[in-house]
Amino acid sequence: MLAELEIREVAYTHGDAQALIARVQQVYVERYGGADDDTMDPSMFTPPAGAFFVGYLADAPVATGAWRAEGVERLGSDNTAEIKRMYVVPEAARQGHARTMLAHLESTAVAAGHEVMVLSTGSLQPEAIALYLSSGYVEVAPFGHYAEAELVRCFAKRLAM
Repeated sequence: MLAELEIREVAYTHGDAQALIARVQQVYVERYGGADDDTMDPSMFTPPAGAFFVGYLADAPVATGAWRAEGVERLGSDNTAEIKRMYVVPEAARQGHARTMLAHLESTAVAAGHEVMVLSTGSLQPEAIALYLSSGYVEVAPFGHYAEAELVRCFAKRLAM
């Protein structure tokens, strides 16, 4: 039986959050040749503007996920939130933790009054694309910081209220 992911809300500046963000930035360097240069203001992830979460297995931080409502492309709703910093460390991958984190992000965004969730990812992250498509997200026109980037893929989903 797989261990259950314990999800805790933390500040964007929390040590575990920053360590995992550094790891995902290294993935971006390996896949895309550079880190994500879309700057994140920690206040974007402070309620009620947003929320940042770390997932733990036996007190070891293995996953992150966040949503923000400030500075987000409004796709059909003023109550739109954007997923940011979804990541699961390789040693905990393929165990359903990304799906658990995604469901948590959606439910906490709904609880905060959001109706639509949007996100951007890259073509070189097929595992992320597969997760979003299998979770009811549909591809939308590119938006945001990487709207003009060749490899950007953007998705949206109307959340169940």
